[in-house]
Amino acid sequence: MFDEALEASTRRVTELTEELRGALARQEVTVAYQPIADLRTGRITGLEALVRWTNRRFGAVPPDEFVPVAEDAGLIGEIGLEVLRRACRDVVAWRADRELGHRDLHVAVNVSPHQLTDPELVQQVAATLDAAGLPPHALTLEITETAVMHDLDVARRVLAELRSLGSRISMDDFGTGHSSMRNLRQIPLDILKIDRSFVAGLGESPEDTVIVESVIRLGHSFGLAVVAEGVETDAQRRHLERLGCDRGQGYLWSRPAPAAAVPDLLASVAPG
Repeated sequence: MFDEALEASTRRVTELTEELRGALARQEVTVAYQPIADLRTGRITGLEALVRWTNRRFGAVPPDEFVPVAEDAGLIGEIGLEVLRRACRDVVAWRADRELGHRDLHVAVNVSPHQLTDPELVQQVAATLDAAGLPPHALTLEITETAVMHDLDVARRVLAELRSLGSRISMDDFGTGHSSMRNLRQIPLDILKIDRSFVAGLGESPEDTVIVESVIRLGHSFGLAVVAEGVETDAQRRHLERLGCDRGQGYLWSRPAPAAAVPDLLASVAPG
């Protein structure tokens, strides 16, 4: 049967793919930054770099729409590398600004499943750090459970090589994937990030509250730092602090902001 909705969806993907192929050359791809704060002191300790695309034809295209298209088209590696380069350069500048007082600022950059299987990834990260002059420990590479479980052996090897550079590894959206405790124990990690869907129900949903508390305890038992995503209220922040969560990220501190707005954002929070 002819399906107009399916045809429209297919046409949309085709058009987005065509536009994405020239997006970097047209400088349509940008990076937004969302702060990560110490829950105990309130100090901003890092930023997550988030890719954004504003197209000449379609306007602002949501990441959850264009990233899968970029993955399928084999473009995500090039886009991801550009985000990494920009993020490292930006953070070097902000760390060097004495007036901001954030010399220890770090940046987190997402690594897609495709990038994780790219044999050149480790070399690209090393070269990018060297070119930007960013200390390796100031870079956190974020992966998802799904990306790791796609090929556990490859992921384990690549992540170990990335950690050998001195960078940190974070597992994003923890609790929404399919990793077992055995696999978690085998993956070289430094940070667990609690998915925002659980944080949203913190203090209201008994089930979500138990999950959040369990993830915090699990992370600490493995010697990992724990970051809660999607923190929107001070009540959530206080609850997370009582549970022993280390850091938080969400609208409570700021929505993702363009690079030009980050210095004012950092200056608005006392370094402590």
